[in-house]
Amino acid sequence: MSKHRSTKFAAYPRLNPFGVGRNISVADLIDKTFLAYNGGRLREAAKLLTEKMLPNDGFIGLSLTGALTPAGLGKSCLIPLMKAGFIDWIVSTGANLYHDLHYGLDMKLYAGSPFLDDVALHRDGVIRIYDVLFDYNVLLDTDAFVREVIKGEDFQRPMGTDEFHFLLGKYVCERGKKLKLKDSSVLAAAYECGTPIFTSSPGDSSIGMNVAAMALRDSKLQFDVNRDVNQTAAIVYEGKSSGHKSSVFILGGGSPKNFMLQTEPQIQEVMGIREKGHDYFLQCTDARPDTGGLSGATPAEAVSWGKVDPDTLPDCVVAYVDSTISLPLLTAYCLSRVKPRKLKRLYDRRDALLNKVRSLYLKIGTVGKIETSRKIAKRASSAGLKKR
Repeated sequence: MSKHRSTKFAAYPRLNPFGVGRNISVADLIDKTFLAYNGGRLREAAKLLTEKMLPNDGFIGLSLTGALTPAGLGKSCLIPLMKAGFIDWIVSTGANLYHDLHYGLDMKLYAGSPFLDDVALHRDGVIRIYDVLFDYNVLLDTDAFVREVIKGEDFQRPMGTDEFHFLLGKYVCERGKKLKLKDSSVLAAAYECGTPIFTSSPGDSSIGMNVAAMALRDSKLQFDVNRDVNQTAAIVYEGKSSGHKSSVFILGGGSPKNFMLQTEPQIQEVMGIREKGHDYFLQCTDARPDTGGLSGATPAEAVSWGKVDPDTLPDCVVAYVDSTISLPLLTAYCLSRVKPRKLKRLYDRRDALLNKVRSLYLKIGTVGKIETSRKIAKRASSAGLKKR
């Protein structure tokens, strides 16, 4: 091979895969055979997670959309990742947390088919989530559990969704112990790990519906969405200001994705605190940007909003792969390639983190008012000189 020919391909490894054997590990399979197209992107995602996002105690936020917990991905993937210290905070749809409760309460879900007669299922009292089936009473019993729990005195006040999920997780954890369950619920695991879980649309789920119904019975529970916005920004600022990297791991898209990414505009644009954006961006999705289904935020587009640090844009990865395929593969890869990390227990420091950002924002606001007053005075003075 000529020198010119070898130079122009110097940055690119040769495609020369080996034959897959019967005992190959998941991690080796990804490294050695996921070489092109979306397989290649998934390998890049695995490398990004293990070589840049997880090292040096980086802060990792996970956003969760799509019906993943009913499919069992909470038990199979999210809980092992949380317990290994690989997920530090979460933004999820309320639906994923509601269906997580079924597992935490030892209710039965079944592997079915997407091609069943839904009229017949309805007649028989069977609920279908694509190919996941369960009895209608699962909904009623889960609703009853939520209503019974939130009647408690510790729920009779406004609170952020992270606090609400922490308290709810406590009761799920206690029920799990009585039922002799182990690692069955994301909410229970988050309670044990001190991992804050937020919901960007708290009224948009059966949990929110039950909270709303109890309000008609004079329940004082309300979700403090203002606290959620500021609390998530405080987590990101803590990571960046303490010299760590801030990464977002996005499963799907939708509201949880934007809620997680808007933390940087909240810090920079709204609070006026100097920042550069999240360091690493990893998304697994089957949506497309040209239809608006990708929530209008590819990594490059997110840079224009200040959501992602432009200096790290080359490290951002979007793998166009169904999360039910990508998450188990990435979980197995991370657990085999990276040692467990010490839990950050960010929930335990929620007040301190928020107060840190509040103090800085108020200080900047005071300085801003002084500077604005000086500018007004200077303009007025200049105007007066011109009149003379």
